[in-house]
Amino acid sequence: MGALLSLSEKKALFLLQSYNNFQKESVNSTCKYFSECSALVRSNPISEIYKYIHVPFLATFKMDYKIDLTNIPSNLKVYPTPIFYAPIDSQYKKLGDKHFDAAEKSIKDNKIEFDIVHSHFTWSSGYAGAKLKEKYDVPFVITGHGYDIYDLPFKSAEWTERIEYVLNTADSIITVSKSNLACIQKLNVRTPIHVLPNGYRSDQFYQMDMEKCRKKLGLPLDKKIIVAVGNLLKIKGHRYLIEAMAEVVKHRSNVVCFIVGGGALEKKLNEQIRKAGLQDHVKLVGSKLHGEIPLWMNACDIFVLPSLNEGNPTVMFECLGCGKPFVGTRVGGVPEIIVSEDYGLLTDPGNSTGLAENILSALDKKWDETKIKEYSAQFTWAEIAKNIAQIYEDMF
Repeated sequence: MGALLSLSEKKALFLLQSYNNFQKESVNSTCKYFSECSALVRSNPISEIYKYIHVPFLATFKMDYKIDLTNIPSNLKVYPTPIFYAPIDSQYKKLGDKHFDAAEKSIKDNKIEFDIVHSHFTWSSGYAGAKLKEKYDVPFVITGHGYDIYDLPFKSAEWTERIEYVLNTADSIITVSKSNLACIQKLNVRTPIHVLPNGYRSDQFYQMDMEKCRKKLGLPLDKKIIVAVGNLLKIKGHRYLIEAMAEVVKHRSNVVCFIVGGGALEKKLNEQIRKAGLQDHVKLVGSKLHGEIPLWMNACDIFVLPSLNEGNPTVMFECLGCGKPFVGTRVGGVPEIIVSEDYGLLTDPGNSTGLAENILSALDKKWDETKIKEYSAQFTWAEIAKNIAQIYEDMF
């Protein structure tokens, strides 16, 4: 570890919107550099009514989705920080101070000690982290991921001021793409910025036998399978994937697209599928635990992400880690990673015709999965964590 040895006596506090997927893996990969780590995860007790009443947009807020307690590092403790709020815009604006108060309470109740704070997402974790830095006089790192960088700061002058406060209070900013960097540079921000992409766990996302994965998931062995993974939100562009599939099946009748994820648009998308007569070709399979996603990745012939905007989607790296070609859109950091047609095919967002053409081309193409896998090696969380740890080290 060389120069990083000084971190081994430090304690880190992470403020998260959720402890699953990319936030979890980023935290887990950096915990090994510290003596102790604590993660405070924002939760909303209101969302627990999902257990009793099926409200699709609450699915991704419920506790057992937000906090995945498998594979936790031995030196990390994870605590929910409950905040009551209605998931609507007016309440969201008030969330920053509520998040800080909840974090403060958890720190005191659990006697948490820390030498550095690292928040994921500028709002509301970032705001709470900025307030903790001011109160406890410790270094503060913020990672801006996606909408919190390319969208939120530009909604209004009020939002601009809030996000600029968070970014300027930080000692270091990490963001996941050059596209995000360009957005930050439009703001009045003086803090040093580091561009580090998201990553994937190479011990989870690796090449597996396609037939075995399909059998385990109960998927057909005699079909071409497309998999898309993402919450059912407008920004994820599933509408355009369904439109594209209507064109794809005109040319290939043996294709099935499985969309993994839950969210507010579940009913609307199912209705779109029904009206297009695509029930045999497009299936919404709901949210799955992250540990099951490698099976879906390896079961597919191609992976598709039709997003209208992104930061740098973790599922792209996971797909590459499984040696699968990526078919997606030129948004966020995606074109910074899919730099060759050896790794995937891209079209403009919201272009269902172009997406359909690329899906058909990808299904026809003979992909070198070994080459894709080898390319992905630079994006493992272990590699990304080395760079994050160096940023920490430079603060002490």
